[in-house]
Amino acid sequence: MLSYLAAALPESTPAPARLLALQCALRVDTAMQVRLPKGMLRSLRLDTPELWRELEQARWLRIGPASVANEVEAELLDAALLSQAPARPDRTQAADWALRVAGSSTVGTAAGPLLQLASLYLTAHADPDSGTGLTGLDQMARACGAPPADMPDALDQLAGTGLLQCWQTCRDWGDLCWTLTAFRK
Repeated sequence: MLSYLAAALPESTPAPARLLALQCALRVDTAMQVRLPKGMLRSLRLDTPELWRELEQARWLRIGPASVANEVEAELLDAALLSQAPARPDRTQAADWALRVAGSSTVGTAAGPLLQLASLYLTAHADPDSGTGLTGLDQMARACGAPPADMPDALDQLAGTGLLQCWQTCRDWGDLCWTLTAFRK
């Protein structure tokens, strides 16, 4: 889903809006409707109207009238979303997993959306047995909504939180390899 969002959203979409889009994409129903509890949005620090407007201006969703005071309703406009794997029950599980990873005590919401999204990306793209991963640094930066030059600092911060045991980039190819301290997939 992170790869889909990297392609579907404009490159200028910042990390907080991408984190919100991820929860929307994982929780959308077959009618392209999503309802997110405001408490969950507050816990992720994604409860600002500007983030919704950012996704609306990207023509990725349309904000609906809130049916109750404690949730936000929207209609997602990209029909290709429903063709993305996994199926709805698995996406709902993935949304809950993403909440746990993004809000974990290791990274925490105080770290900010870029670190939360980077944590999700690294954890989702790590080998389930070894906790190691390999990807293009520019590919990760695009998925996280950040310039590639910002990623080394973010990776250092994630190492400081204890999420990453180590990381390095290959200067010739720009590949990023990492090892998670404790794998939580």
